[in-house]
Amino acid sequence: RKAQIVAIRRSSGDLVLNVDSDTTLASDVVAKLARKMQDPAVGAAMGQLVASNRSDTWLTRLIDMEYWLACNEERAAQARFGAVMCCCGPCAMYRRSALLLLLDQYETQLFRGKPSDFGEDRHLTILMLKAGLRTEYIPDAIAATVVPDRLGPYLRQQLRWARSTFRDTLLALHLLPSLDRYLTLDVVGQNLGPLLLALSVLAGLAQLALTATVPWSAVLMITSMTIIRCSVAAFRARQLRFLGFSLHTFINV
Repeated sequence: RKAQIVAIRRSSGDLVLNVDSDTTLASDVVAKLARKMQDPAVGAAMGQLVASNRSDTWLTRLIDMEYWLACNEERAAQARFGAVMCCCGPCAMYRRSALLLLLDQYETQLFRGKPSDFGEDRHLTILMLKAGLRTEYIPDAIAATVVPDRLGPYLRQQLRWARSTFRDTLLALHLLPSLDRYLTLDVVGQNLGPLLLALSVLAGLAQLALTATVPWSAVLMITSMTIIRCSVAAFRARQLRFLGFSLHTFINV
């Protein structure tokens, strides 16, 4: 975050492109993002993320599908309302004039009384929305980024992202009704979903331990939701590999 702020204050262009060090951009990404930023109401825009090391392990294949879903379902839906809730760090373009107005808030963010050191992209996006600007998603602006190829680093990354999601959702709760009712439902659902999944798993384990009976209703519900989601993704992407994303449910649990 400190490096970002220094770079932004030293910059001079109308637009600032944020790119992670392990990310490779397609040759037309800058042009496509800049075209969307021609609208002065747009404060930030992100491209579509793919895993550059997708073929390395079973986990990188799952993460590549996870990124497709996050971009082409979640972000694409939010972009219909001009309110992508997180313009992801690997590839995001910002309006510099808006950044300069928000930098002090961005730099002094605290979490539990200490300077925040995670969730930069989500928090900066929320600040853009609070300033009354639109945030957009451009699906054909492709950025390939390196993803974790082992479960330990991946879970640590996901826990860090989850902390950011929960924290910044609390900060944005009063903002959501002014954006759209769908966005309120979407964001609240994103946050309640993992908590309800955890609750159902704990209740199932308690049932198994106390009554020696398998919680088939919970198992069937989670299985059904997984099959439906993966089938819809396979149909929309026209790729059967998304049926294999059902394995990601075990990681979610």
